[in-house]
Amino acid sequence: MTDSRAAAPFHALRELEHDFWRAPSAHNTQPWVLRYGPDGVEIGWDPERALPVSDPTGRDLRLGLGAFVECCLIVCADAGIAVDFEPGHRERDLRVGRLVASAAPYATPFSAEDVRRRGSSRVPYEPGRLPEPVVEELLQEAEQESGGAVRLLPCRDLTRLLRAADRHQFGAPEVVTELREWMRLTPSHPRYRLDGLTDRALALGRAEALGLRTALSPAAYGVLRNLGLPYLLAAASGGLLDYNGDVLVLVAPPGCDADGQVAMGRVLLRQMLHLARHGLSTHPLSQIIDAPATRDGLAALLGVDAPDRLLHVARAGRPIGPAARSARIV
Repeated sequence: MTDSRAAAPFHALRELEHDFWRAPSAHNTQPWVLRYGPDGVEIGWDPERALPVSDPTGRDLRLGLGAFVECCLIVCADAGIAVDFEPGHRERDLRVGRLVASAAPYATPFSAEDVRRRGSSRVPYEPGRLPEPVVEELLQEAEQESGGAVRLLPCRDLTRLLRAADRHQFGAPEVVTELREWMRLTPSHPRYRLDGLTDRALALGRAEALGLRTALSPAAYGVLRNLGLPYLLAAASGGLLDYNGDVLVLVAPPGCDADGQVAMGRVLLRQMLHLARHGLSTHPLSQIIDAPATRDGLAALLGVDAPDRLLHVARAGRPIGPAARSARIV
């Protein structure tokens, strides 16, 4: 016989899903799936919203799912609902674990409002390194996951690696095909207000969005690729790091497995929330660790023994202006 008292909190979670969905995900695919049951809520993913080409190991998928787990726990705690996360990654079942009843709400300094406030920002950033108190908060969060770490590098130290990574990304037809599927570069796109990377979220003007949409279209890409399109796009993005600022690199503990990557996704979300409380934001640059050569170069620069321990790369700082909110399904 089902205990209705245990089932009631899980039913209440449905009303909070609009805040759960504010979690970040690669290409804004929002891959998470909630499966409600009488004694818990299973957290899984939709394989149609994974990125098998640009994320073949599932690293970004698991980071996004971990960030989603953390969002759920924070939002539930803010609503006074006592749940905890029970990890249990099972690839064949498309699940990473489940939310279960607990004796008390999740202990967190963050609120649902912090979750709503957080966002990525691809606009220019003010020059200057991150304040020491903020850096200390980020370091402490990473250290909570045994052996995990966050490393800081000056932006200009990664300019060369970013350009090489972008050349690799825009020079690979299969990667561009997958990227094109998630780009929403005109408001007339049928999924413009639901998911993916919009022109506004990418901080592109109308002419820039039109140019990129045309260049990456199936009709033009093959010709332009042979004429040097990857080099042109990489040169344009190189200026992102040509200023006095910080890049954050999330490093996994040695031997980090699938459950461990989900846990590091939770760390990543908490770091983003710390930054947001200080009016700071991040701009993901994980293409640097998607390309084998630049991933190895970054690992060597950091003195990290195993390049696959590098999980996430982003510049961090204070945007010069407001950023557009990314679309959400819910």
